[in-house]
Amino acid sequence: MRAITYTETGGPDVLQLTDRPTPEPGPGEVRVRLAFSGVNPTDWKSRSTADPGEAGKTPNQDGAGTIDAVGAGVSPDRVGERVWVWEAAWQRPTGTAAEQTVVREEQAVPLGEHSFELGAALGIPFMTAHRCLTVAEHLPRHLAPGSLAGVAVLVQGGAGAVGNAAIQLARWAGATVITTVSSPEKAALARAAGAEHVVDYRQEDVAARVREIAPDGVQAVVEVSIRANAEVDTKVVAQHASIAVYADDGGPEFSAPTRAFMALNTRFQFVMVYTAPAEAKAQAVTDITAALAAGAIRVGEDAGLPLHTHPLAETPAAHQAVQDAVVGKVLIDVTA
Repeated sequence: MRAITYTETGGPDVLQLTDRPTPEPGPGEVRVRLAFSGVNPTDWKSRSTADPGEAGKTPNQDGAGTIDAVGAGVSPDRVGERVWVWEAAWQRPTGTAAEQTVVREEQAVPLGEHSFELGAALGIPFMTAHRCLTVAEHLPRHLAPGSLAGVAVLVQGGAGAVGNAAIQLARWAGATVITTVSSPEKAALARAAGAEHVVDYRQEDVAARVREIAPDGVQAVVEVSIRANAEVDTKVVAQHASIAVYADDGGPEFSAPTRAFMALNTRFQFVMVYTAPAEAKAQAVTDITAALAAGAIRVGEDAGLPLHTHPLAETPAAHQAVQDAVVGKVLIDVTA
């Protein structure tokens, strides 16, 4: 099969199109013939820093395609099933930038008749957003229509992939969604995703605007850049609010006013899907599946998430686009 591999860490140029043996599924595993692979920031960061091992590694965690073989203990009825794949490359050498990949059965989730492009855009962004919206003690453990009714959510950076996912999931669950952006173009994308209130932080006083919308403060913050936003978050959170930090945009460290957050009993929660509890991942898969069935999850510019597609041989360009923070979702057409 054709596969992108790398045998040393580095920039996108270490990614090479190779011919690899077709992997065989072991017990409890399925093999997926991929249509699209999704690229996330953690994919290029892993490629840059994590040893791929002597045999090399195929990158990318997310994808979508069709199950074409199953291992022992897996129902043969799953062959031919259209699925979306998550965490394919986590602690495994066979990511989704290849014609076929092997994952545990539960990591190949039924996609139904939804597009493979949509399936490849789910995975890490939507599971991260789900964790951010359910992790605190005062928030529901699962999302469903009405589960966030009466809850004001602030999504910092609503034009990003996780921000877009958080907007879509929070709106489906009934939250009042406020989001920040840095330009009119990004504001249009955030509105397309479903955000009710969009604040341009380069043009407006974010804290004052959020307090106008939610006078009692927001109960949850989905935070992309805590270093830049800690002061604003202090001014807008309600008592017992949670600030879920899922990225280190702006720098690896931050400072925050201790007394102000103590008085509010604010909870800081750092989020990384890969090391999240297994039960939290399982719940995310269940809830994302329900949202899909309800038609609540979309991709494309009219959903606030423009798609940028590259053929398999141009995976280095796809990684570079994500590294350069292109607005939207970068996909690899594995069949091209």
